[in-house]
Amino acid sequence: MAWGSLGALLLILSAAAFTSTVTANSEGDALYALRRSLNDPDNVLQSWDPNLVNPCTWFHITCDQDNRVTRLDLGNSKLSGHLVPELGKLERLQYLELYKNSIQGTIPAEIGNLKSLISLDLYNNNITGNIPPTLGNLKSLVFLRLNDNNLTGRIPRELIGVSSLKVVDVSNNNLCGTIPTTGPFEHIPLSNFENNPRLEGPELLGLVSYDTNCS
Repeated sequence: MAWGSLGALLLILSAAAFTSTVTANSEGDALYALRRSLNDPDNVLQSWDPNLVNPCTWFHITCDQDNRVTRLDLGNSKLSGHLVPELGKLERLQYLELYKNSIQGTIPAEIGNLKSLISLDLYNNNITGNIPPTLGNLKSLVFLRLNDNNLTGRIPRELIGVSSLKVVDVSNNNLCGTIPTTGPFEHIPLSNFENNPRLEGPELLGLVSYDTNCS
């Protein structure tokens, strides 16, 4: 191979490696922002060292072959604090598992940027505020479990367009309005909406406003 061609190849490989490292570092920064926002009495996040090249060696993190984060597994870890918008930078994240903690605050709208997300499990926390309409952007989402929190507001109709949804559970919150009945919601059992005192029954299309009881 001519030196010119070899040099060009090495330059391309170097640039690819640099891009991968920069991406990994930005994902590490996003996860470290989450760590800083959480209280961690059992030190389950002790391995989250921002000085490492990427977060793929951190406990509770899974990466793909490109060193991109695909799983965040921190269910039942005695964590408190709040979620951060930086989570929306984890572009290949498929599983966001933060169930059975004591997390407070709202669900960041930026979660809607996670186009690869399959499972969003935030159940059994102390999360407040609305369910972000941006979750309707998650076209790969299969599992949406937000039950046993303190969520308010309507069930976003944007979720009707997420045809991949198989499981939706928003029971034991303080949601209002009516229960969607079209799209993936046709097959969600009513028990997954129970114990929301201001939530009416299934939506009667064209007859009842979906935001009833929300004022």
